[in-house]
Amino acid sequence: MTVIVDLQNVCEGNVPEQGLFQSWIEATIEQEGTDSSDCELSIRLVDEQESAELNSTYRKKSGPTNVLSFPFDSSFPMEPRLLGDLIICTSIVEKEALEQNKTIQDHWAHMVVHGCLHLLAYDHMEDDEAEVMEALEVTILKTLLINDPYQDQGDNK
Repeated sequence: MTVIVDLQNVCEGNVPEQGLFQSWIEATIEQEGTDSSDCELSIRLVDEQESAELNSTYRKKSGPTNVLSFPFDSSFPMEPRLLGDLIICTSIVEKEALEQNKTIQDHWAHMVVHGCLHLLAYDHMEDDEAEVMEALEVTILKTLLINDPYQDQGDNK
């Protein structure tokens, strides 16, 4: 399986290297297990203003958010398979990591895994969906030697 990651960083700041994004996505796809064909996705690293604008436009919610997922849905088979786009707000990821006493890199990994699962049609709108998605996130992160991100976090969805 080959994963092509188009990384667009339009922010200043300390962000993980492209190789880490690649490994987090590969781990997600391997553990999720439904389709191991070659795939491609874009990750755009943005500031709070762009995140807030996109969140308002596409989710009708005010303010910035940590990760937005835009799955690519096509009825035509494509090679490589296009998964979609992730929009990640760098400053929100950093703030959340500090607030939750996590390393920034571990929280980055969690946000990429979480967003990638959304691209693979997982959701957490209903409690049963959230349980499935969170369990898979924990399993994937464990393969990356990252602790359960929901431990001691209560019911943060």
